Formats: sequence, C-alpha cells, structure tokens
Amino acid sequence: MNILVAIYSQVSAWNIPDQQVERLRREFPAHAFVAARNDEEVARLIGGADAAFMGEMTRDQFHLAPSLRWIHTPAAGVGSMLCQEVLDAPIVISNSRGMSADVIAEHVLTLALGLFRKLPLAIRRQAERTWAQDEIFAAPTRTIGGAAALVIGLGGIGAAVARRFSALGATVSGIRRHPGREMPEGVVRVAPPGQLLDQLPQADIVVVAAPHTASTRRMIGAPELRAMRNDAILINVSRGKLVDESALAAALASNTIGGGGLDVFDREPLDPASPLWTLPNVIITPHTSGFRPDHWDVATDLFAENLRRFDSGEPLLNVVDKAAGY
Repeated sequence: MNILVAIYSQVSAWNIPDQQVERLRREFPAHAFVAARNDEEVARLIGGADAAFMGEMTRDQFHLAPSLRWIHTPAAGVGSMLCQEVLDAPIVISNSRGMSADVIAEHVLTLALGLFRKLPLAIRRQAERTWAQDEIFAAPTRTIGGAAALVIGLGGIGAAVARRFSALGATVSGIRRHPGREMPEGVVRVAPPGQLLDQLPQADIVVVAAPHTASTRRMIGAPELRAMRNDAILINVSRGKLVDESALAAALASNTIGGGGLDVFDREPLDPASPLWTLPNVIITPHTSGFRPDHWDVATDLFAENLRRFDSGEPLLNVVDKAAGY
C-alpha cells in the first residue's frame, strides 16, 4: 500500500519530524511511504496514495487522489477536510481526538487562573518596575474554588477541563448535543445547545471546547456575550470560528464581559491590527495549547496502531462521523 505523509506548517513545531517517517518505514516495511512538505509535493504525490497521514486536505487535493481509501489526521478537528465530495465518498477519516486533552485542559486552567489573579496587569506593571499592590487589590482577585464553570463541548478536552475545575472546587455545567449521555466526572448538569443562552448568565467561566461544525460556527456572538455576566471570562481553545471575533473584541473593550483567554482565532496568525492584542483584560496565546512534549511520538503511535488495524481489517480508533463533523 502507498501511504502519503503530509504534515507541514509554517510553524516549525507542527511539522512531523523526519525521524517519525523513518520510524514508520521501519515498522511497516510492506508499505511504501512518501513524504510531502508543501502543497506542490502533495499535488504530485497524492495521486498514488491509498492512505494518508496528513494534517489537512483541500477539495483540489482530494480530486487528485482517486485511490485514497483512508485519511488519518494528527489533529482532533477535521472541519477543513469535509467538503461535499469527501462527505459523499466512501473514504474513511480518523483523527487524534483525546491525544491533547490533558495538556489543553491545563492550558485552560492556566488562562483562568491568570485572569482571575490579574496576571496581565501584574506583568505590565512588572515591565514598568511598578509595585501595583493597591491597583491589583482595587477589585478582589478571584478563585476557581466556588466559581461556576460552563464547558461548551464535553468531548475529551471538555471532560478533562471539567475534571480539573471540579477538583479545585468549581461547580461545572456542560453544553453538548446529546445531554442524555452519561455525564463526565465532575459535571453536575448538562444542557443542550438550545439552552446556551439560559446557561450563560450563571457562569463565572465559559470554556469553548466544542468541535468546529456548521452548527457551532459563530455559536458565541453578540447575543451570547450580552447574556454573560460582566465579570465572567471566556476561554476559547477550540477553533476561532466558533466565536464572532469582532463581537468579542467589542464586548471585552466595553467590559460587557470581564476577560478573555484566547488560544485560537478566526484567522491565524492574529492580525497585528486586531484590537484584541492591546486589551488589558485579555490573555493571548498563539495556538499553543495542544502541543505536548511527546507530541509527535504519541501522534505517530496512534497512526501506527490504526495502520495495523487497517491492515488486519479491525475497526479503526477515532473514526470521524463525517455527517456530524467530528
């Protein structure tokens, strides 16, 4: 079987190391692996591929791949792959959901604590060599213990976030498509997406951890932001397109909500002209929440396990429901 490995980015950390491709060649000598490092190489190589280990796939690339039967992605989100032609084709897609759940949950906790303990202000005053004790205490600092957290999306990431907030004494509620399913550890109540506006006013912390699908796009807009408390914080570690960025910037600038911890954006890199950069109640991280120290070892482990299953006709791990979008 011919397998294309095409995981590349302008950000060096998101490029699969060459040694991982060599590892696959050693472990699966019966297969022929080819590696692509840019779109032009994908266009040249994908036509002969039966399977692919790749981060993204465009409609044009799919049209060049008549033999492709299976795609495995090192990411959790697959929205960019799901053009209508892919939805209609018998091609199987599997993803790496859950792989980075714990490290993203720790990032969420970091952002929440940073905003509650006024670290943006402290860091600005540190750069100025200003002792800001009175300024920081002008309004009370806050704790996770005793707070109400609303986690939107209770997949691997959302469940990991819920466990951590609950362990620190927060009361955790969730929003998900199937509220009747068993509640994750630490979650006390679950509501469907249609009740989001009813749940938002009760939350001190709102975490966006839902997948990017047609139904979740812009799920947080001006009405949802107005429904939040004026001291509540919004944390987004999912995809930027789930939040109306202009409405969010306006809500943060006007103190309609208390703060934002943002790791993902509508367009990345975030435009230097974006007002989000300079708002005093915002912590920006450049889409770094999902990277772990052993990232490529674990990502390749999962692909290798699925390749063994594919070879033997066993069910694959993390098969994507293409209709649902995750």
